[in-house]
Amino acid sequence: MFTLHCKERILKIDSPIVMGIINSTPDSFYEGSRQLNTDKALHKAEQMINEGATILDIGGQSTRPDSTLIEADEELRRVLPVIECIRKKFPEIFISIDTFYAKVAKNAMHAGADIVNDISGGNMDENMLATVASLQVPFVCMHMKGTPQNMQHQANYIDVTKEVLFYFEERINACRNAGIKDIILDPGFGFSKNATHNFQLLKDFAVFKTLDKPLLLGISRKSFIYKTLGITANDALNGTTALHAIGLINGASILRVHDVKEAMQTIQLIQSYLK
Repeated sequence: MFTLHCKERILKIDSPIVMGIINSTPDSFYEGSRQLNTDKALHKAEQMINEGATILDIGGQSTRPDSTLIEADEELRRVLPVIECIRKKFPEIFISIDTFYAKVAKNAMHAGADIVNDISGGNMDENMLATVASLQVPFVCMHMKGTPQNMQHQANYIDVTKEVLFYFEERINACRNAGIKDIILDPGFGFSKNATHNFQLLKDFAVFKTLDKPLLLGISRKSFIYKTLGITANDALNGTTALHAIGLINGASILRVHDVKEAMQTIQLIQSYLK
């Protein structure tokens, strides 16, 4: 069991949980995740909560390959109203802010968020680790080489699993030295990785359990699934579910998903299978 301190509350993970994706962006790779006003975001949040989500992950910047970088102020303009409305209507839900900007993380916490989810593991903003430490909230540390604008040109590894493992060891030390107590690890499927790398990481996923941190699996509807199947992201739910099952068997603690109901059903079945 993992215990995460989310400001005044405790999030206990004694079985796998689901993080639902809500994007306040016009250009996220999966159209179904885009909620461009607070009413739509609230409706999506209610649906995800009713289906069993423990965390809602709010993002204001697309981080798909070759996406356009936006500045922190624009990201704040997109995410703060969504966070404030969700926190007011659903006070019990845990909210994470998907950002690599320390300024966004800090303001999102004041608006009601509980967790910082950083695709760069603190490497794109030198103030991020100190900011998270001062806020005393959990930190999702993801592996990525480069930035979303150039990461796919850096998908070069001798041993992808070993490199991600070494990266996590270094980042855990950096987080601890900064004063961050609760860390969640995300291998970063699709970020500076090709399909071969993604499948290898999924095969080796259990290796990361040696780090004794909650493991986040973020593969929902990603291109290595739909391109392997010769379909589109809109048709990739079945493929996502199949790989979620593998990730859960190999030790995933958190599924970050577009489709909460199906993820919850997968967790229920795998838990029954593992008994």
